Amino acid sequence: MERAEFLVDSLEGTDTAARWLAARLEAGALVCLSGDLGAGKTTFTRALVAALGSPARVSSPTFTLVHEYDGGRYPVVHMDAYRLSSGAEWEAAGLAEYLEGKNVVLVEWPEQIADALPEPAWRVTLTETGPESRTILISPPNMGAGGLNS
Repeated sequence: MERAEFLVDSLEGTDTAARWLAARLEAGALVCLSGDLGAGKTTFTRALVAALGSPARVSSPTFTLVHEYDGGRYPVVHMDAYRLSSGAEWEAAGLAEYLEGKNVVLVEWPEQIADALPEPAWRVTLTETGPESRTILISPPNMGAGGLNS
């Protein structure tokens, strides 16, 4: 499987990238979302949850750490590791348990807990290219996107 790169300047473009990924996800998938503040990680998550068929209202889990969304092809667990300082802190909070089972797990700011995240994982990297545009690079498991620690 090859990487996919989307040049996005609208919500429709984000939806297209999310549908591409949703068509390839299986139960138990881990998706790591990287990008600067405001790059569109939660917006991409909203589009991906919808592409998986859930009518859930998606919001950032920055302060709660985890949101769960049902009603789609797979249950989706949306995590935000921004406020965590290590994988040990993530494991101590019991968040690793979400990786077991049929969930699709989305992790924003995976770099914060890279030492605790298992492979293989999908990598979604969002990079702003202008005021209203961004690049979304999606790398399949075992291909990486330079790795979480690079």
